[in-house]
Amino acid sequence: MDYDERMEDALKKQKSKTRSFKREDIPLYIMALPGVALLLFFCYLPMGGLLLAFKNYNVKDGILGSAFCGIDNFKILFSSSDAFLITRNTVLYNVVFIFVNMMLAVIISLMLSELHSKKSAKLYQTVYMLPYFLSWAVVAIVVSAFLERSNGYVNHILRQLGHPGMVDWYQKISLWPPLLVFINAWKGVGYQAVMYLAVISGISTDYYEAAVLDGASRFQQAVYITIPHLRHIIAISLILSMGNIFRGDFGLFYTVTQDSGMLYPVTNVIDTYIYRGLMNQANVGMTAATGLFQSLVGLVFVLLSNRIVSKVDPDSAMF
Repeated sequence: MDYDERMEDALKKQKSKTRSFKREDIPLYIMALPGVALLLFFCYLPMGGLLLAFKNYNVKDGILGSAFCGIDNFKILFSSSDAFLITRNTVLYNVVFIFVNMMLAVIISLMLSELHSKKSAKLYQTVYMLPYFLSWAVVAIVVSAFLERSNGYVNHILRQLGHPGMVDWYQKISLWPPLLVFINAWKGVGYQAVMYLAVISGISTDYYEAAVLDGASRFQQAVYITIPHLRHIIAISLILSMGNIFRGDFGLFYTVTQDSGMLYPVTNVIDTYIYRGLMNQANVGMTAATGLFQSLVGLVFVLLSNRIVSKVDPDSAMF
């Protein structure tokens, strides 16, 4: 048997191994039907609303009956004075959120991994995780308790120190960019740190024992053993985060800031812009175009970041 015949025979065997539909698989397909139905109903069926981005929508004619306007809605978006502002705010905030939260999560997970008492470890994990489960409405109330003009804790302390203590913090533009970064980290870092901690707990102790025998310090063990083992989960987190780089957290930028008009230059992001455009101007077509633009750019960022990761470390790529 020559080489070509052997290759053809190998291909036939490979094709014969391909799994085909079998009667015993029917229960598995039936079990998958509810999940597929929910996916279609909640994720893909609403995507029909993307037609609104290319329609001059009015309630009387409905989605299908409204006049087709091509890319006019996108022209309205990009010709507005707010287009650059909302894009800049959304991207810059998310870039800062991604890297600040990632660094803090790594540091916290390293500290938690050094706890030898199980009770202490569980206590600290719970403390760090608790803010993640709070709704933005609750966070907004907590922030308001500190910054409220007349009865807030901060103004009360200022009055105790001799200051008039009537500062309206919701009018102070310079205060909010770092404050929003802090609030976002306070709420989200704990969950990310616990995920990293789960990876750290799976690292074999043999590496650390060998490092101790070689005289490695705790810092050297973290740098040369722990952090390299975290690269896969960090890469996946980074790829998923890049998909949300054009998504502004509505609860953070709208609810926590109490929709203060003075703060729009630093809190107006794509999501709040869509909401205000829909609620205040009833411009359905333009808001749909903004949402479609946001989604497509997010998809492109996911594909690009995954491509870059696959070039650097193929094992860390998602697909």
